[in-house]
Amino acid sequence: MTIVIRSAEERRQEIQAAAAKMGIDEAYVSELVETFYTCVRAHPVLGPVFEEKIGDSWDPHLQRMKDFWSSVSMNTGRYNGRPVPVHKALTTVQEDHFVIWLTLFEGTLKETAPTPEVIPYFMERALRIAESLKLAMFGYPALREMSDGP
Repeated sequence: MTIVIRSAEERRQEIQAAAAKMGIDEAYVSELVETFYTCVRAHPVLGPVFEEKIGDSWDPHLQRMKDFWSSVSMNTGRYNGRPVPVHKALTTVQEDHFVIWLTLFEGTLKETAPTPEVIPYFMERALRIAESLKLAMFGYPALREMSDGP
C-alpha cells in the first residue's frame, strides 16, 4: 500500500475539483441555501422556530449558511463560526426537528441538484452535521435512557 502525503492546499484543490465535476460551485450553493431556507420559513413546524431566533436578520443568516455550505462542500474555508454553542442555546428546538430539517434538505437537493451525485454528497455531510448537533444538544440516546432509570 502506498501512502500519498499531500499538502492542505493540494487536498483543498482535489476537493474543489471533485465538487466542480459534480456541478457544485458558489452559484449552486447560493441556490441551494436560498431555496432550502424558503422551504424552512414556510414550514409549519420549523418556520416559527427559525423565525423566533432569526427574526428580521435573514440576510446575514443566509450569507452565513452560504459560507458554511461552501466550506463543507468545497473546502473553501469561508465559514469560521461555532455552530454547536449557537444551536445549544436554542431552547425551542426539539430532537425530531432534525428529521424534518433533513427531509426538507434532501427534497431541496432533489429539486436543485445539477447532477445526481450532488444529492448523496451533500446528504452525507448533512447527516453527519445533524447527528453531531443532536448529540451536542440532547446527549447520547443510550445515556439518556440509562439516566431515566428503571
